[in-house]
Amino acid sequence: MHRWDFGPVWAHADLLLLGLWHTLQVTGTALACGIPLGLALALARLSPRRLLRWPAGAVIEVFRTTPPLVQLFWFFFALPILIDVEMTPFVAAALTFSIQSAAFFAEVFRGGIVSVERGQWEAGRALGMTPRQVMRRVVLPQAVQRMLPAFLERAIELMKTTTLVATISYADLLFQANEVAQKTFRPLEVFTVAALLYFVVIYGASLLAQAFERRLAVSGEGMQR
Repeated sequence: MHRWDFGPVWAHADLLLLGLWHTLQVTGTALACGIPLGLALALARLSPRRLLRWPAGAVIEVFRTTPPLVQLFWFFFALPILIDVEMTPFVAAALTFSIQSAAFFAEVFRGGIVSVERGQWEAGRALGMTPRQVMRRVVLPQAVQRMLPAFLERAIELMKTTTLVATISYADLLFQANEVAQKTFRPLEVFTVAALLYFVVIYGASLLAQAFERRLAVSGEGMQR
């Protein structure tokens, strides 16, 4: 019967916490870059101009339908050959998950924008606003509240997906856990602690997201009254 011993794990806790920090760095970078890029892709896909609509649609479909691991390997191994620039694991991971997130966020943005009633557009134009002003002042504020659950769900899924970066030797939590397990010969304890760290962060983020969503819903009801 296995005898649990977390002593060796606690002795390497600094490595696990460093890995968790690296995981949060990749996730945060992908969100910070992916959300504005996703909005730009969504607006381009909604554009009446084919030169904007078709390339945006191609980027969205490619990054939504190809496996993230293949994308990660392409950015890390193939892109440096094309541009003759060395690619660090962090840069490759940030590029991959930023663009992939942008593709998913673009569809969320597009769905939220088209869900706003046409009368809202017409009302804004009747007040003398330009199409850009209507989008910024009238449509997006309403669309964002409707899109929030999908955004939060995608952000949580993104953090889970970042475990793939261990395959290109980026020192995230999973990579560090594997290193500690090999040093201590206690894989059961190490990966149990790693799983708990993921659970605490992701579950905590989901609770905050739910609280924020409820607050927005209450504020929305108050504005309607």
